[in-house]
Amino acid sequence: MEIYTIGFTKKSAEEFFESLKASGIKLLIDIRLNNVSQLAGFAKRDDLKYFLKIICRAKYIHEPLLAPTDEILEAYRSKKITWEEYEKQFLNLLEERAVEKKIKKSMFNKRAVLLCSEHEPEHCHRRLVAEYFSRKWGNIKIIHL
Repeated sequence: MEIYTIGFTKKSAEEFFESLKASGIKLLIDIRLNNVSQLAGFAKRDDLKYFLKIICRAKYIHEPLLAPTDEILEAYRSKKITWEEYEKQFLNLLEERAVEKKIKKSMFNKRAVLLCSEHEPEHCHRRLVAEYFSRKWGNIKIIHL
């Protein structure tokens, strides 16, 4: 099984959607806490849903169960906690939510991608979610677009 991840910042709409098309993505799972921000440009929920359908023939779902809480996110953004502390708190949150039991593993049977805003996966919760599923479900290849 493969889990893809992608961030939309520092990408043009063309780069973003061509990357999804080239990878054969059929389902985009939006794991952002806020998916309607004007700062998201082409990646606002309703626009993204439309573009995915028209450009990639892919479906869109929003899965807030895989998003951090406002408190964790704000503490990291305001530098009250380090990335290491954010990572620890977020992984504890995933564990508390038991997301591996609530998210259907079968969603990833077709090419699915986890979406967040960060350009690179190193300091992004989409990587943490993919790695969490890999530990819980096993036999998963993670591909960052």
